[in-house]
Amino acid sequence: MTSDPSSSAAQYGLALHTSTPELGLALGNFAGDRRHQVWSLDRGLSTHLHHYLGEFMAPQTWLDLAFIAVARGPGGFTGTRIGMVTARTLAQQLEIPLFAISSLAAYAWVSVHQQSQPVLPQVIGVQMPAQRGEVYGAIYQVDLETGLTPLLADTIQPLANWEATLASWPTAYELVKAEGGLGSSVLGVLALAEQHWHRGERSHWSEALPFYGQHPVTQ
Repeated sequence: MTSDPSSSAAQYGLALHTSTPELGLALGNFAGDRRHQVWSLDRGLSTHLHHYLGEFMAPQTWLDLAFIAVARGPGGFTGTRIGMVTARTLAQQLEIPLFAISSLAAYAWVSVHQQSQPVLPQVIGVQMPAQRGEVYGAIYQVDLETGLTPLLADTIQPLANWEATLASWPTAYELVKAEGGLGSSVLGVLALAEQHWHRGERSHWSEALPFYGQHPVTQ
């Protein structure tokens, strides 16, 4: 199962988001053909992922893919691992690039585009609940042309520490809280991966690594 990403047929990007109880899939080319779908699978993710993925792909085929993108976390350990393994396996077998995109970055990107009149570039912080009184957080500079530049890379810390970081941040920012419905941010995963692609980046599947944040035993 191989494809030639330089061929005219290989013009689609496929994105997977499995870092929450929702499965999010998105598919798009560079000419306006784009769709996405979200399923609430929770513990059924490992059982149903490949079935939904196969149905979602039609009428496109694996040979239509130029690249794959996957949410690398933070998020649930098991879901993130399943998504990463699936994406890495597909990219390896198809011999196409794989872009691992931060779940926080994807959420930030979608949040900006949901604004009626976004003022760009801007600074946006993303906060996501973790366990044991901790939160995941990141801060990005947003630009429609270049995407997101991390000003504070994905981190996990006690809520009080995160709030102190925000309080001392030297510039104005907007804070968004990723607390539900994260499956739809698969559109951000796809959009950010497309920007990497257009910049000429071709990330090898072996370079795609997850960000778990917390040890699975204690989650």
